[in-house]
Amino acid sequence: MPVAIITGASKGLGRALAAALAGRGWDLVVDARSAGPLEEAARELRAAGQGAGRGAARVVALPGDVADAGHRAALVAAAGELGGLDLLVNNASALGAEPLVRLADHPLDGLREALEVNVVAPLGLIQEALPLLLMSSYLPSYEEFAAPAERTFHDSGDDNGEAYDSHPYTENARNAGLSVSPPYMGTGGAILNISSDAAVEAYPTWGGYGAAKAALDQQSAVLAAEEPGLRVWWVDPGDMRTDLYAAAVPDDDASGRPLPGTVVPALLRLLDGAAPSGRYTAASVAAATGEVSVR
Repeated sequence: MPVAIITGASKGLGRALAAALAGRGWDLVVDARSAGPLEEAARELRAAGQGAGRGAARVVALPGDVADAGHRAALVAAAGELGGLDLLVNNASALGAEPLVRLADHPLDGLREALEVNVVAPLGLIQEALPLLLMSSYLPSYEEFAAPAERTFHDSGDDNGEAYDSHPYTENARNAGLSVSPPYMGTGGAILNISSDAAVEAYPTWGGYGAAKAALDQQSAVLAAEEPGLRVWWVDPGDMRTDLYAAAVPDDDASGRPLPGTVVPALLRLLDGAAPSGRYTAASVAAATGEVSVR
């Protein structure tokens, strides 16, 4: 069975993605800060695999803070005990201020927390997990369980018929002797970093959180260039009705926002389509029919 680590999996997008993977036969290591909600989610995840007729999914639930190095090491050790690691999802996040405030009023300690949770912790977890990810035979193990899917990913702006470079952040990929035929079939695993449109748009009061997510985007892009044997995706999930958004803008009526589960099919399509490393929006992936643009 393929194995995934998903942080921030007790609710929201992390929990929804974990449930979808459990239903596909994945074994999971999940975390959250609060033990009670995390164990409740773990029971649901174990049942998800059984409900799909695959037997109960193996789910290791480890409460803790991703900013803690010991906790990150425990997550990776648990994945190793399950057999390895094929997918790492950095989903846990911190706003830095609740509710959000203008930069002139933003607490500096809050900004440090946002950077620690949204940027430093993901890199720390990647560093810890890298040996297992590089040993993953991700596609051979995953294709056994994944639903059939189209596997062609193109840049939407490329209409000249030339072969698409599936290493958009590796200038000399062809000279490195790596396959550049779409899609890139890496021998290693995949990393999914959850980003935000606040990383690329100047929204008032979203400056601290947006700065942290922008740093995560750049960090992901460099990682993709440095580790061509892995697939690295940083994805803007779009508007969602989550506790994080409610804490960010408590006076806003979020009832019309989509639930996190509506984003999951787009994330699964990246998996099923063996998408090349790059930045994606969930909306563009969901809307595409055979072509997905790297943004």
